This record gives sequence, C-alpha cells and structure tokens, in this order.
Amino acid sequence: MKIAVLGGDGFCGWPSALHLAADGHEVTIIDNLSRRAIGEKISAPSLTPISSISERIEAAKKVGNVNFIYCDIAQDPGRFKEALAAIKADVIVHFAEQRAAPYSMLGDLERRYTIDNNVTGTNNLMSLLVDLGQRPHIVHLGTMGVYGYNDDFGEIPEGYLDVTVKSTGKDVSITYPGNPGSIYHLTKVLDHQMMQFYAKNWGFQITDLHQGIVWGTETEITKTDPALMNRFDYDGEYGTVLNRMISQAQVGFPLTVYGTGGQSRAFIHIQDTARCIALAATNPPEMGERPQVFNQVSEVHTVRDLAQMIAEKTGVEIGFLDNPRKELAENKLMVSNEGLRSLGFEPIRLDEGLVLEIEETVGRFTDRLDKDVILSKARW
Repeated sequence: MKIAVLGGDGFCGWPSALHLAADGHEVTIIDNLSRRAIGEKISAPSLTPISSISERIEAAKKVGNVNFIYCDIAQDPGRFKEALAAIKADVIVHFAEQRAAPYSMLGDLERRYTIDNNVTGTNNLMSLLVDLGQRPHIVHLGTMGVYGYNDDFGEIPEGYLDVTVKSTGKDVSITYPGNPGSIYHLTKVLDHQMMQFYAKNWGFQITDLHQGIVWGTETEITKTDPALMNRFDYDGEYGTVLNRMISQAQVGFPLTVYGTGGQSRAFIHIQDTARCIALAATNPPEMGERPQVFNQVSEVHTVRDLAQMIAEKTGVEIGFLDNPRKELAENKLMVSNEGLRSLGFEPIRLDEGLVLEIEETVGRFTDRLDKDVILSKARW
C-alpha cells in the first residue's frame, strides 16, 4: 500500500514509518521537523544524537521504500494539498501533533501553539481529502488521556460507552465522556469529535488509537544503523516518566515523583507502538462508520511503583515533590485492549532486560544529559 506518515520524524512516527516500510509498503513521511526545533528552543535536544532528516531517509531506503516531503500541515495547506494529491495514499498515519502535556501547559504561547497546530492540522487533513475526493484509511494517534484517569465507569472501554438513558430506558452507545487533563489532551478530544463529524458526513474510514505512555527508545529496526537511531527525551516537558527516571538514575539525580506517586497510568513499549500502527493500518473499519477506537496499551503501573523498582535496582533515592498538576493524588485504572489483541497483538511487558537496554542507551550518551532540564517548568 501507499502510506503517508504525517509527523514521521518524531519519537513514535520514525520507528513506525520504518516498520511499515519493512513490511513492504511505500512510505512517504511528511514533517516540518518542528520537534527538533522545539527541543532546541527549550534547550533539551534528544539525548541520543539523531541524524539529519536527509541522512535518516538515505539510511531508511535500505529498509524499504521511504521518501520525505517537508511540509507544515497546519500552516501550509496549499503545499499539503499538493502532497496529498501526488501521493494518493491508501492509508494516512497521523502523528503530526505537538505531543507533550507539560509543554502544552507552559504558558500562553505553548497553549495556543498546541491548539493551532494539532486541531488545525487535523482539520486541514480531513478537509483537503474531502476536496480532493480521496478516502484513504486515516490512522490517528490519540492518547489514553482523553478518558481522564479514574474508574468511575469501571474498566475503560475502547472509545465508546454503553449506557441506559434514564428517562426512556433506551440502551445507547456514546463516546466515552472526555476528561482531558491538559491542553494537549484537550486537542485529542477535539480531534476525535472532528473525525466523527467527517466520518458521518463524508464516509471516511478512521481508526483512533488511544495510546498509553511510551517507554523505551529503540526498535529492532532502528538498532540496525546509527543513522536510524530514534530520539530519546529525558527532560521535564517531553521525557516520558520511565525513560526520564532511568536517565535520572544514571546521573544520581533523585527520581522525581510528583505528589504521592499514586497516579496509575497505562504504558506501552516503543516497539509495540510501531507494531500496533501496522496492525491498525491494515485493519480499517467499514466505510462511513464512526471511528473505530483501539486502546493502544500493554500494562498499567503507578508512578510510585516504577520509581521504587528503579530505586531498588540502582540505589538512587526517590525525590517526592509537590505535584504541579491538577489531578487525583491516587487513582485506579483498568483498561480494555481487546481490539488490538483480536488482531494478534501480544504486548511487550516491562522487564529487567528492557530496562537494562534503556540504561545502556543512556549510559552511552550521559555526557549529553543536562540536569537543568530534568524538572518540569509547567504548572497547572
């Protein structure tokens, strides 16, 4: 198939694009390289030295058919339309969104940028496809954060909630009530509503993947060539919690746990992200139905349990800090992932070997780690 990967230069997009190419698909990455620019702006570039996009694409051609188009899909709809018209994709994988909750809450500029980039980019994609008369399968990377983090309705289903209307006794299925905890999460709630609208009115096939927190850095493919190396974020704005703690442990920095650490979160390894994207891309819903939703998660842990595991392994102490976020101090989380499992997904689970792999990666590049960017500056 012809597959366009929007945001294919990012942490999740790059290994996913390579995985699709290795499976024999013709892949075109469309990206404005904004993630690299933001890293420089906040003085927190990737811990791993990632290659230039031209070097990446040259190396990727040894994996499969991979091409690149520079384009800002939110700010340059004209160029984006030309790219879509030329590619005529069978599947479009949409990663092209500012992905960090803390960054989205740093201040006015970051709040507006996240809304403008994420929501406008998604609408441009859908609207331009309507104008072009194209109906590729859209695979959108969402987040578990659209649900909020509580067990008010028991196990979190995949996107939709079966309820009984009290006044009529009628059984209906509704979109799971959105409960975003940041501007970033809010954009993903808006994305889903927007895609429902386009599916209903113009007959799109859409898969929305509500993904957990990603850990790890390399996949089997990115490990094959230094030019294919994936980015690794450890800072307080973009570093995901497990990767960040392992980085802190490597330099003896107290493991940052906000509040009690009783926040339960869903997790997934980066290798599984790439695998799930491929599964979703090749299993579209029926044309014109509401978006199908898969919870792209492997397991659930509390932040405190992760910190204790790393502390016991490394001897680095845990530093409990006041929580800068408005969230429950303790919560339970149960998540269904039956959709992807029904397609053959067998999750990678957190184990010592994979933690050691991350430690080795961090150890190779410890000299590039800046302790001054470890703590998040966002407050909300």
